[in-house]
Amino acid sequence: MTLSFNQLEEARRALDAPLYADVAGDIDVSFEFFPPKTEKMEETLWHSIGTLAPLAPRFVSVTYGAGGSTRERTHATVARIARETAIPAAAHLTCVEATREEIDAVAREYWAAGVRHIVALRGDPPVQGARYQAHPGGYENAAALVEGLRRLHPFELSVAAYPESHPDSADAAADLDNLKRKIDAGATRAITQFFFEPETFFRFRDRAAAAGIAAEVVPGIMPVSNFAAVQRMSAMCGTAVPPWMGRLFEGLDDLPDARQLVAATLTAELCRKLYAGGVKQFHFYTLNRAELSFAICHLLGLRAKIGAQAAAA
Repeated sequence: MTLSFNQLEEARRALDAPLYADVAGDIDVSFEFFPPKTEKMEETLWHSIGTLAPLAPRFVSVTYGAGGSTRERTHATVARIARETAIPAAAHLTCVEATREEIDAVAREYWAAGVRHIVALRGDPPVQGARYQAHPGGYENAAALVEGLRRLHPFELSVAAYPESHPDSADAAADLDNLKRKIDAGATRAITQFFFEPETFFRFRDRAAAAGIAAEVVPGIMPVSNFAAVQRMSAMCGTAVPPWMGRLFEGLDDLPDARQLVAATLTAELCRKLYAGGVKQFHFYTLNRAELSFAICHLLGLRAKIGAQAAAA
């Protein structure tokens, strides 16, 4: 078989780069959890937080259900993290199904509980598939929410970004304009929706910079432990699932340990390529499970901090 020059060059680059030998561990990470529904799920959540805490994350965030359906559970989880751990806690807050006064009251409760970081989101409609409508008297979108939170307290504010555009956006330009409005309103950083190929993030980062967005843009990383579930989530949020991913997970439905190994390798390689492109911050969507995220961080050179281990214990 005769290889073309481009193929030979690609092979040379692949062989010249040791898989993880040059990763220095000089990254910052954050982790996302969702509020538990049952006692067993709560046990799993706190085990996961205890496992990941020694990595000294910049923060951990807790999601907010569609229509504010998990408001109390989100608040209880975030407040406990702030109260019982040394990890900075971030609370998700949305515009859905609430007036400005109600949302402001929730934000004030977070401040009183010692929470200084909010992930400010427009939010999803309470009925899946329904069209989003702003609540009468509420914040109409995430940019307005950021502006309102800025008036209340000097919160650290993260917002969402969509490398492949939000499903409700007219096009990529409109989606980027919306992100810029959120940053201009006072957001500290943007955390992206998950994606599966590094070029997706790099192209988005370049477009954001060209649009004058100077704030930190952090890639959101979704370790794929259940391919069918990720396909469903990707379809809802407009994330492209490359065909090669399906081939990698084919035949592993009844082999959870093998799926974990494939998932860790696949996601760590995505992160390594992002790191090679200058990315030093990663936000992991953990789905309340620690093992995959911990393994990926380990492959990227991140090690447990002694002080953080004591705090976690």
